[in-house]
Amino acid sequence: MMIDLNKEKLNIKDKKITLYKSTDKNAPLIVFNTFEGDGEDVYQALQNMGCTSINLLVVGNIDWNHDMSPWYMPSIYSKEKSFSGGADEYLRLLIDEILLKAKELIEGEPKFTGIAGYSLAGLFAVYAMYKTDVFDRVASMSGSLWFSNFIEYCKRNEYKRLPDKIYFSLGDKEANTRNPVLKTVQDKTIELSEYFKILGSEVIFELNPGNHFTDTILRSAKGIKAIL
Repeated sequence: MMIDLNKEKLNIKDKKITLYKSTDKNAPLIVFNTFEGDGEDVYQALQNMGCTSINLLVVGNIDWNHDMSPWYMPSIYSKEKSFSGGADEYLRLLIDEILLKAKELIEGEPKFTGIAGYSLAGLFAVYAMYKTDVFDRVASMSGSLWFSNFIEYCKRNEYKRLPDKIYFSLGDKEANTRNPVLKTVQDKTIELSEYFKILGSEVIFELNPGNHFTDTILRSAKGIKAIL
């Protein structure tokens, strides 16, 4: 059964934005940065899980290796682009323009605002808490926490706001790789989840069956559900 979607489509600075609006007043607002598509499959999965009181703000057409990376890092594969460190610039656009517009369109004032993402967008979601106090909750699904010096950055710097809930997940086969950088992902994800626990956040860490590309829609929805 398809649910009648109360959705708005917007274009802001070449980003393609889809806002799935709740009919409830003051429903939470969750930002989900996506690699492709408009997030409808994730929204439907959330509805099927009973998460109906949610405003889901999906941002697409992202320059993935630029907008989601906190600083420069050479590519981990020979044929791919380097990571060019555009996260600060994109975060300003997200907060100053995209989020402001979304808040005008939803019913009431969101009970809380969260940020969620898969892969590099999961890295970006964690990085955002060091740059802005806008987000109350964070979900990082199969986050690229192997990113060069990222764990060190988190431990050395002061967050702008410690989220009251942080969710991390990973596929149980993600660390089974020959790539020396990607190999570290499980250790680093566990290390970071323990660190935020010590700081006092409610942290959930979940291992899912499969590799990085298994059940991405379901895993994304599960992560968002966990912070609602």
